[in-house]
Amino acid sequence: MTGLLHRDDLTRTLADGIRALALQLDDAQTGRLLDYLALLAKWNAVYNLTAVRDPAQMVTQHLLDSLAAVPAFAHAQNVLDVGAGGGLPGIVLAIARPELRVSMIDTVHKKTAFLTQVKGELGLQNVSVYTARVEQLQVTQDFDVITSRAFAELKDFVTWSGHLLAPGGRFIALKGVFPHEEIARLPAGWKVASTEPLVVPGMEAERHLIFIEKEATP
Repeated sequence: MTGLLHRDDLTRTLADGIRALALQLDDAQTGRLLDYLALLAKWNAVYNLTAVRDPAQMVTQHLLDSLAAVPAFAHAQNVLDVGAGGGLPGIVLAIARPELRVSMIDTVHKKTAFLTQVKGELGLQNVSVYTARVEQLQVTQDFDVITSRAFAELKDFVTWSGHLLAPGGRFIALKGVFPHEEIARLPAGWKVASTEPLVVPGMEAERHLIFIEKEATP
């Protein structure tokens, strides 16, 4: 009964956050997000997928933090999450936007094994998982959006994965405090098209989305 009550508390926190973010998710999607969280907590005990241990904090710092970025992917169709780790934001995107194709890549096999397990247990048909270095990845169809959350400095992010971006595509980087210095170090040929501060329900820390595109050639 204690576990059930605890799940009820997590459900309320998640549902309140989803309402605050004005997202349209049904009960099945909310349930999948909580099932994912349960798997993350279970595997985390052995594989150290995240430093956050408390499930209530995971709802805010992982689920709601990733959900806050979902509207930025409104026009995306084929997304790559680089350095996906425990599946943030990739798994959350795949659940919140089931029509979206979401690929996730990480070099650490235990992390991609977890992502593959999540894909199977939650029946996420729109998910693909790769174990590789992103700079060595080759695909048959390039991605219209490439994203990452706490993966690498922006210049490395675009340099390592730029070959996978479709013409007219863009990077969406999830960052904490505004990365002025990282933006200044972007390599030639890339520009910040826009930035967006995020308000995550229950979180006081700064969060920002950085949208990066190729500069038009003269």
